[in-house]
Amino acid sequence: MSDSFETYKSNIRLVVLFSIPFIIAFLIPLLAPLPTYVSAGGIFLRSASLFANATPIGFSLMAIAVFFSLLFLSLAFVLISLIVKSRRTHVRIGKMVFKEIEKYISRVFIVLLIYTFVLIIANVLGYYSGYEALATSVVGFFGFIAIFYAPSAIVVDGKGIARAVKESVQLVFREPQYFIIWLVGAIIAISAVDFVIITLTGSFISSYIVLVVNSLFILPYFIIFQAEAYMKKFKLLKH
Repeated sequence: MSDSFETYKSNIRLVVLFSIPFIIAFLIPLLAPLPTYVSAGGIFLRSASLFANATPIGFSLMAIAVFFSLLFLSLAFVLISLIVKSRRTHVRIGKMVFKEIEKYISRVFIVLLIYTFVLIIANVLGYYSGYEALATSVVGFFGFIAIFYAPSAIVVDGKGIARAVKESVQLVFREPQYFIIWLVGAIIAISAVDFVIITLTGSFISSYIVLVVNSLFILPYFIIFQAEAYMKKFKLLKH
């Protein structure tokens, strides 16, 4: 956590700049005519409302919104992970961005797209079986374990999608403490910010303020943490 904070603090301007795509990614589904709501610094889809009023146009809009939202999420993931790679390898970000960014973004995008598709399938099957929340939560949690290190593996090592996911699963089970610290730390940080802002503002706009704070400051730190934890696999950096 200290390594991540040092990287975060020493590159705070770049971190904030590279986090702008997060805000765009969250605004796309929010501004699209979809049944969404904001909570705990994230955008959520009211799937029950979507199923009840299902139309080809509605599904098309959802697909387009999800596509572009994931694209901007991928861009932010890659740019922030490059900060860690640059610090650890002493290679300037400018060179790496222009040389490899398209390849990295496309691979991270596919990983997130597959994960989202699996979540939607679980949600649909759960909706019609009456266990929507449980099915989506369980599938989402184990799916997240599978892709936890995948973006870092793609950006840091240039791995392909299949190898990145395989290594992600191996690393999580080999050293689960990093995943647990990430999960607990993210829950505490987001909950604390959510509580403070709601207490101070006490209005519906507080959810949107939390969304912006989460996008620009909290989420970037935990992406840096993922990349730093991934690089601990290199014994020289670990010690």
